[in-house]
Amino acid sequence: MTEQYQVKKVGGPIDWTVSVPGSKSMTNRALLLAALSDGTVEVDGVLFSDDSRHFLGALEALGFSMHVDERKRRVSITGCSGHIPRNTAEIDVGSAGTAARFLTAMLGLSDGVYTIRASEQMKKRPMQPLFALLQELGAEITFLEKENHLPVRIRGCADGGKEGASPTGVSLDISQSTQFLSALLLVSPMFRQGLHVHIVSEKTDGSYIRITRNMMEEFGVSVSYTGRDYIVMPDAGYHRERYTVEPDMSAACYFYAAAAVTGGRALVRHVHADNTQGDYRFLEVLRAMGCAVREEPDGIAVEGPKGGALHGIDVDMNDFSDQALTLAAIAPFADGEVHIRNIGHIRGQECDRIHAIVTELSRLGILCREETDAVTVYPGAPGGGVVRTYEDHRVAMAFSLIGLRADGIVIDNPGCCKKTFEEYFEILDRLCAGGKGQRGRDDV
Repeated sequence: MTEQYQVKKVGGPIDWTVSVPGSKSMTNRALLLAALSDGTVEVDGVLFSDDSRHFLGALEALGFSMHVDERKRRVSITGCSGHIPRNTAEIDVGSAGTAARFLTAMLGLSDGVYTIRASEQMKKRPMQPLFALLQELGAEITFLEKENHLPVRIRGCADGGKEGASPTGVSLDISQSTQFLSALLLVSPMFRQGLHVHIVSEKTDGSYIRITRNMMEEFGVSVSYTGRDYIVMPDAGYHRERYTVEPDMSAACYFYAAAAVTGGRALVRHVHADNTQGDYRFLEVLRAMGCAVREEPDGIAVEGPKGGALHGIDVDMNDFSDQALTLAAIAPFADGEVHIRNIGHIRGQECDRIHAIVTELSRLGILCREETDAVTVYPGAPGGGVVRTYEDHRVAMAFSLIGLRADGIVIDNPGCCKKTFEEYFEILDRLCAGGKGQRGRDDV
């Protein structure tokens, strides 16, 4: 991948059919569930990306037996019923937030001593609520650089450090990230006496938490939810022989947004109305902006309004905030302002995404208003320029959409997409090659 990528302006409506990789979020959850299971689990539809490879590398370093077949998008992992084969190891989670939070929780409840390394980007991301909870349970955590941030050395507190408690009770704030709760729930079978998590933040639920609970249920462990409390009963355990990961809805949304902004059509294969991912709600946003959304035998298709004449919108995206960047990128082409609110937590992701939206759109000549937990984008005609991506895959993919309608949009460091969708720009290049009215198909 070159250091920069110039987006090809298509100049008219697209007509694309595309397949996308498996869900990153579901892939990494499935890998952890398999590792905690009581036997060998075959996971199909795996997303192979920088994040998932770091997750797999960490599991290998911890001694789990596995077979990886990237061509077939398949991984087989032999779980050890909540035990970790090696009681000392060093792992590197790279920039993968899910790997960092999920594996830290697992190692914090182990009977071993481990070192967790991370990329410079991941070192800046919040971890304190999870560290504090694990320390309360009895884990010993040594901060190797900055306090309450990775890298760390962690000595586990096997079984939550609370013998006889039924179930173990903990309190947790998930305002910074719901991954802290997902991490605890996923490793809950390591609490043989069960687990009761009381949420103390205003936010108590979310789409990714629901994905976690659904997947745990599919592996045989139920989580009861009472509005502020999550409870897993004693002696829970995972068992499953095969699991198939859904297509990544986050990735699909870039192609749906391309249809919206060009007034064209995009069909993403194997995405259907039973998709469990929160980003599925982005289709509701596109419909409200004037798009037609239809389920077809091969998948869901989105058709944009004629000329890409989208409507302005005011939308709460707290529950599907990965698409805040996508909406912001197509917002200049709407007929009114686009207000995206309740997204303050995305400031703590791979970059400060609210600030990135405002900075990069402003550099392209688009008026924006930045708020603590919201952003407003006003209609305008983007000029050409180089878009800085801040080592953030979602900035790179989202801002490429502007170049489908505006001349001279260059994406800096497109290779950062390897975190979740390493072939994105190769696919976009092939699809855009035919220009206006092109019919394109691409399967990954």
